[in-house]
Amino acid sequence: MTKENPPKKNVISKTKARILLVDDEENILEVMKIRLELLGYEVLATSDPQNALEIFSENPDIEILLTDQRMENLTGQELMTRCLEINPYVQTIIFTAYATIEQAVEAMRAGAFSYVTKPVDHKELEIKLEQALEKRSLLRKVHDFEGLIDGKSEFCGIIGKSSNMKSIFKQILQVAPTDITVSIFGESGTGKELVARAIHLHSSRAKGPFIAVNCAAIPESLMEDEFFGHVRGAFTSAVGSKNGVFVSADSGTLFLDEVGEMAESMQAKLLRVLETGEVKPLGSDRVRKVDVRLIVATKRDLKKMVAEGKFREDLFYRIHVVPIHLPPLRERKKDIPLLFGHFLKKAMKKTNKQINWIDEDILEAFRLYGWPGNVRELENMVDFLVAISQEEMLGADLLASTPLAEFSSKAPVKPLKDARFEFTKKYLENLLKITRGNISLAAKHAGYYRADFYKLLERHNLKAEDFRKKARKISTAELSAM
Repeated sequence: MTKENPPKKNVISKTKARILLVDDEENILEVMKIRLELLGYEVLATSDPQNALEIFSENPDIEILLTDQRMENLTGQELMTRCLEINPYVQTIIFTAYATIEQAVEAMRAGAFSYVTKPVDHKELEIKLEQALEKRSLLRKVHDFEGLIDGKSEFCGIIGKSSNMKSIFKQILQVAPTDITVSIFGESGTGKELVARAIHLHSSRAKGPFIAVNCAAIPESLMEDEFFGHVRGAFTSAVGSKNGVFVSADSGTLFLDEVGEMAESMQAKLLRVLETGEVKPLGSDRVRKVDVRLIVATKRDLKKMVAEGKFREDLFYRIHVVPIHLPPLRERKKDIPLLFGHFLKKAMKKTNKQINWIDEDILEAFRLYGWPGNVRELENMVDFLVAISQEEMLGADLLASTPLAEFSSKAPVKPLKDARFEFTKKYLENLLKITRGNISLAAKHAGYYRADFYKLLERHNLKAEDFRKKARKISTAELSAM
């Protein structure tokens, strides 16, 4: 359908996938329309982008927008943006010349599914159309599932009902249908691998492999072999060929945990794979194409590492496309009872024990504790309590030998005299640190005469000389280098 014959009211069949085709070159438009119809698609075509906008407004359930980038009045990207305002699930594929590939990439950042260069490779276009329809289907499923999240406290093995965890669940669902690289940031024990698995399970790659690699656990000398594999005879002990993790993850997802621990030489090789989609096994002169979705995770501040020259800036921007920040457990304490119950069930199954009661003082101690090891530490603590329990009830006395003892109301209370002594000693230690063992200054801060302050230090077995440190002089020239 062209500009000269615009549709008045197009009613599209629900039995076929629907495409809106837009190209201001009439001959290309007609040929493309015929080819797409032969593939089984129902096609509305126009050479006028303004007319295309009218068609889309009348048929907001169109599934794919197939448009040229360079047109009068509206560019392909501008047309896509207007259509996305009407239907956020429409998938856009843009036709572009080699000279305007940069514009097409920019359109992808703005929401396009992909682009195809002219002259069009029809086999490539056919594949991308199928992929676009699959992504649209996933997005609709995600939308349906998002409505259920508010009532859920478990999502793909991730436990939480706090507002920040519900936000994480929604981020997972939003990013999963895409092939965009995701960076997961969070302290140790916050569940970064669980999030990566959830993204994989809700993606179009769910039937493919999920390969997880801890970069911190692989020696630098072995990392290239682990990533890219080798052929027989590549080195002395290479008695057979080995696939690296990129090949093993082909058509699936590769999760690189602790990517901030990767050596700089390996960072350069990883960047090349991400840019070319090719790996070269050790000892081979052939490259192999791989189709892998990358998810990375780290507990480190990569941006700070880039500034310090410890992480490649080009790799950082290549992997830092969609960041997901996992909150530490101390920022989601509302989830602690829920996590306790979840891990208690697992612990009972592992130990073949039945726990029917929990002293409320235990839960209170769990809420007050800071959990530096996050969810992993909490799980280990629950395992410990169940393992040492001899009854059907977890009593607060079980906390006695744990870091949580001081948070229990049933913890032994020290006599006031002992508590005062410990407080005073701690106060004096901090005061001597601040004054670097200067007795006169410390006594003045404490409100004591010098002689009385000496007696106070002796009573608490403290010596001022242990805290005396010479101040290091810093030249003015050093200031600019700090």
